[in-house]
Amino acid sequence: MKSSSVLTTPSRSLASEPGRQAFLLLRTVFTVAPVIFGLDKFTNLLADWTMYLVPVATAVVPLPAQTIMYIVGVVEVVAGIAVALRPRFGSMLVAVWLLGIIINLLLLGSFFDVALRDFGLLVAALALNRLSPRSSRKA
Repeated sequence: MKSSSVLTTPSRSLASEPGRQAFLLLRTVFTVAPVIFGLDKFTNLLADWTMYLVPVATAVVPLPAQTIMYIVGVVEVVAGIAVALRPRFGSMLVAVWLLGIIINLLLLGSFFDVALRDFGLLVAALALNRLSPRSSRKA
């Protein structure tokens, strides 16, 4: 049997590689997806996003549903950029944002499947936060 030097390199062990790979995968997804979905709030190519907005939102915020979706789109693009630049902060921003989406969907009383999917994404955003270095310079 070969020595343990086969399993390690001078700078890091192979055991640390999966964590780094998971971090890079999650950071990439949570950068790209919010930006794409945020931009789509302006085009509605992927979905009619206003159907996912609880009607009470337009009563609380006296704006048309599409205008609220424009604001949502801007927040999502900013969240994606935040994940790219400061993954530790950005991942928490995305997690809180997803919690808001889940609450909105539960109040809507439908799209429970989407709420469950978004819960899975929220957990993944929290995992990204745990994998993120304390300083963005280390990312």
